[in-house]
Amino acid sequence: MALITLSQPRFKAGQVVMTQGIDDLIQRGVFNPGPYLQRHLNGDWGDLCDEDRRTNDAALKHGDRLFSSYQVTSALKIWIITEWNRSVTTLLLPDEY
Repeated sequence: MALITLSQPRFKAGQVVMTQGIDDLIQRGVFNPGPYLQRHLNGDWGDLCDEDRRTNDAALKHGDRLFSSYQVTSALKIWIITEWNRSVTTLLLPDEY
């Protein structure tokens, strides 16, 4: 599947926040969240099943929560969640949910 990069995001991120686990990875220089946040905002939901992708696509139209999952390395998976009202987008590790 080809990655489509849009000049404008498909939705607003609101305030972007991160958990302590994500912040630690950034501070140690082992993770750059920028490309994954951009993918999320462009509607590339990452490593989700087809049903979850369809749920996100419907959420874009109906104002529900948006969820992405990215397998960054074999040992690192991140989640990105944008709240239903697009006020906050959170970057987190799955075990921090």
